[in-house]
Amino acid sequence: MNSPVQITKDQRQADFAVPAAGDGGSFTYQAGTAMVCLDIDGTIVNHDGHMSQGVKEAGRAVVSEGHTVVVSTGRSLPATLPVIETFGITQGYAVCSNGGVTLRIDTALEDGYQILDQQVFDPAPALEALQQKLPTARYAIETSAGHFLATERFEDLTFGLIPEPVSLKDMKSAEAVRLVVNSDDATARQFARTVRDIGLHGVTYSVGWSAWLDIAAEGVTKGSSLEELRVKLGAPHSATVACGDGRNDIEMLQWAHRGVAMGQAVREVKKAADEITGTVDEDGLVTVLRSILQR
Repeated sequence: MNSPVQITKDQRQADFAVPAAGDGGSFTYQAGTAMVCLDIDGTIVNHDGHMSQGVKEAGRAVVSEGHTVVVSTGRSLPATLPVIETFGITQGYAVCSNGGVTLRIDTALEDGYQILDQQVFDPAPALEALQQKLPTARYAIETSAGHFLATERFEDLTFGLIPEPVSLKDMKSAEAVRLVVNSDDATARQFARTVRDIGLHGVTYSVGWSAWLDIAAEGVTKGSSLEELRVKLGAPHSATVACGDGRNDIEMLQWAHRGVAMGQAVREVKKAADEITGTVDEDGLVTVLRSILQR
């Protein structure tokens, strides 16, 4: 597979622009506060999707104190919104789909949010290469129109959408912001080795804690989209804090001034971080959030 994915200007939602102060009640960075970027699964909630009371209270306290809390997740937009609501974020920003979608949150808007940016790509080259090596895998795509296409039943809370069954041929013609591959026929380590051997080009990908692969447009990660948002907000890099547990959090942890890995994270994620907190079951995020409140 030799053809790189090119993201042209007309493939994007629009030129990324944070609305000016006073424009529809938009939120801007407040000097002296932190820009707190938080993964969801394995960080805010456990892998059963449960958020502890301690995390909920600490999250709401950080929001109430005026810090810029940016939920930064591999989840699709519909699966991210409930977490934003639980944290009490009424004005702010979120990065979804591993950096593929950036939102402005404003409960005064009709839908409660506005899509500021989408990074889309042609999934066909990656699908063709993956299908050759992983013929029994399940494939799903989050499209730029907000639909969820799947080759077979694909139950996962990170989409928050009802899947539309399609053929792999139809899937190849979609405009994607996120491509997901899942296999029951290999361990996470075997799956990761197979993906590396394929040698995907023109996309950015990360292998999850199970036999799970997330693919985004070339160069797009949580870290890249957060940096673009940070610059637009005018937040100093020294104000950035990030916390996560997955391989898709590595770039975000490396980007942040203070990158914190959850205690259950694998070695390569911990290596990318500046510090390590407790596991998600130990409410490790609470420790991080309380340290921000104590500034």
